[in-house]
Amino acid sequence: MKVVNTVEFDATTKSGVVLVDFSAEWCGPCKMIAPVLEQLSQELEGKVKIIKVDVDVEQQLAQKFNVMSIPTLLLFKDGAVIGQVVGFQSKAMLEKFIQRAYVN
Repeated sequence: MKVVNTVEFDATTKSGVVLVDFSAEWCGPCKMIAPVLEQLSQELEGKVKIIKVDVDVEQQLAQKFNVMSIPTLLLFKDGAVIGQVVGFQSKAMLEKFIQRAYVN
């Protein structure tokens, strides 16, 4: 899973379906969700990009998207936010969440 900075963020999220994990190294729930996201990243390769933003390093991005708690997961489709969940999520819940991008 790629960790992106502010410069890479817009280019990475502007097309297709992208799940962005706003997290931090010190965050317990972030550490718990990381292997789930890694597994989904491999299973959905070519369909969904899953990236990580370190909120301690990229504070402006966190502020831009009103990230108040971590982990916060934002789902983008072609550059627009279409969903948000906060806190640890099971693999099944994340799969259902990602499916939103394919409805319509």
